Amino acid sequence: MKGKVEPAAEGGNQIQRGDAAAACGIMGPRPMIPRSLSPPISIPSLPPSAPHPSSMSRIQDSTVLVTGGASGIGLGIGQRLLDQGAARLVIWDRDGEALDRATRSLLEGGHRVDPFQLDITDLEAVQWAVRRLDESGIQVDLLINNAGIVVGRDFVEHTHDDIRRTLEVNALAPMHLARELLPGMLDRGRGHIVNIASAAALLSNPRMSVYCAAKWAMVGWSDSLRLELERGGTGVKVTTVLPYYIDTGMFAGVRSPFLPILRPERVTRAVVRAIQRDRIFVHLPRIVALVPLLRGLLPVRLFDRVVGDGLGIYRTMAGFRGREEGGAP
Repeated sequence: MKGKVEPAAEGGNQIQRGDAAAACGIMGPRPMIPRSLSPPISIPSLPPSAPHPSSMSRIQDSTVLVTGGASGIGLGIGQRLLDQGAARLVIWDRDGEALDRATRSLLEGGHRVDPFQLDITDLEAVQWAVRRLDESGIQVDLLINNAGIVVGRDFVEHTHDDIRRTLEVNALAPMHLARELLPGMLDRGRGHIVNIASAAALLSNPRMSVYCAAKWAMVGWSDSLRLELERGGTGVKVTTVLPYYIDTGMFAGVRSPFLPILRPERVTRAVVRAIQRDRIFVHLPRIVALVPLLRGLLPVRLFDRVVGDGLGIYRTMAGFRGREEGGAP
């Protein structure tokens, strides 16, 4: 899949050019483009007293881009935003069959959808897809960085490719995509970036070492970006979402004796509500927000005994089966 973009097009179980692809204005295979970094952008610094734009992000008539948006909570968030009045949904996903099904379903519901099949870890593919959106006059107002993968093995059992891919999908790809879309948001003085991280960003856990590392990186970047954008009075918002395990299939086999595994509908509702209210952090369930406090108050060994072993958190991944890739944290 590396180096290849296939906006859902013709043939097999792909969307036929005569119907869904034509309705969405989807383009054919991308031309080869040179690898290059985007030119630097500057976020102006304003005095602390400078007024901020409206505190409410606008969903009505907005254009939404969701990565990993063909299934799981990615599709659920996209659907819910359309139901709340978003005008257009751009779906990026590497699973062509899921992309086909999701697009057909949304089109049948009367929605405007632009499906792109691509690997978000391929920077050239990402740059090409953003360029195609720009050339088509599609301006992304809401970016949902949702795509994620987990390996679910002890670190010593990870291959080097497992390590690289987990960090690229969960941490680096969201940064690169945000970097490509931010100049347009800054020019328009509005936008909202939602980064679907994980409660694993707050808590060490066996069989999740690289996944935890990636999500810790995402949270550190996401909230630092928020501070930069707020400091500049840019009008662009950032929300970081930290959910516990979600019942989407990505974490199949996980057992949680203390905290309930989240239903996807609960997560999608919370994310859309957070966008409407410009929430900075979303912890699901709310008790997750106490983890940093407990880690700060309890000695490490006591924390391990009480939270890790007593509540069973450190055993949750023991029966993990999962799936190769998915669209949920």
